[in-house]
Amino acid sequence: MTVDTPYAPVRLAGEADQQKVLEVLTEAFMDDALARWLFPGAGRRGHLRAHFHRPLLTHPAAEAYLAGRSEGASVWQTLTPHEESPDEPDSNGVRSESGARLLALGQALAPRHPRHEPHLYLPFMGVISGRQGAGLGSAMLRHRLERADADGLPAYLEASSPRSRALYQRHGFEDLGGPVQAADSPHLWPMWRPPSR
Repeated sequence: MTVDTPYAPVRLAGEADQQKVLEVLTEAFMDDALARWLFPGAGRRGHLRAHFHRPLLTHPAAEAYLAGRSEGASVWQTLTPHEESPDEPDSNGVRSESGARLLALGQALAPRHPRHEPHLYLPFMGVISGRQGAGLGSAMLRHRLERADADGLPAYLEASSPRSRALYQRHGFEDLGGPVQAADSPHLWPMWRPPSR
């Protein structure tokens, strides 16, 4: 399914698109402050990020989208009450320093993730560096949130930068408490958006 928006077409990514989604997310976060903290070795960062993202795409609760000419990607999960998010950090296959950081970050964020009602969760959304700021992120948000509104579903995410936090605020997300930090990690902002009627 392809939906044209004022900014870019957004389409549901099929099984054949999984590698492209991984490539977009890996490239989009290559120089992100949180990615640098989680995976400090630049030479292995891309491989480790792809390993981290891959289980998200195969989980039954996940749906992925590509935007533009496959320059943006997002992964969403529809979670039922008390369901554990399938993106809980898995340190298997990730070298020990990064595995420990993933675990610490997951433990810091877990208490803030609402589990009391069904909701849509956005664990990752990214746009390749040359296309950031061109409206692809807004297009992906608008596309999926319109359906969430129609279904009466609230949405939750964790913004990993002040810039992404501002983008999410423009689309109706509000801070869910103060920022979260694991050890000396960059701040993350848990955010919640009730369905728009």
